[in-house]
Amino acid sequence: MPAIARPLSPHLSVYRWQIQMVASMLHRATGSALAFGTILLCMALIALASGPEAFAKVREFCGSWLGLVLLFGWSWAFSFHLLNGIRHLLQDIGMGFTIPQFVRNGWLATIGSFVLTALIWACVVIQGAAA
Repeated sequence: MPAIARPLSPHLSVYRWQIQMVASMLHRATGSALAFGTILLCMALIALASGPEAFAKVREFCGSWLGLVLLFGWSWAFSFHLLNGIRHLLQDIGMGFTIPQFVRNGWLATIGSFVLTALIWACVVIQGAAA
C-alpha cells in the first residue's frame, strides 16, 4: 500500500439524498414493477379467455390481501411512472431545468402519484369492484 492515501470513488453514502436522485431511482424501479405487473395482467387475460373457472381463481386472488397489495402497488407504480414520465417529457422540450423547478417538479410527481393512486382506488371502492 502506498504511503499516500488515494481517493475513493463516491458512493451513495457520500451524497445527500435529494428528490431528483430518489425520483430517478423510483422511475427505474416503477418501470420494472410495471413490466412485472403487465405479465400478471396478461396471465389474468389468458385466464379470462380460458373460461369462468380460471377467471374465478384470478378474482379470488385479486380479492385476497396479497392481491390487493399487489394491485395497489402496481397502481402507485403506474401513477408515479406516468407523472415522472411527463416531467421527463417537459424537460426534453427544455422546461424545468433550474434547480428550484427541478426540485418542485420532482415533489409534484411524487406527491401527485399518491394523490392519483388514492383517486384510482376511490373510484374502485365507489364502483364496488374491491369487494
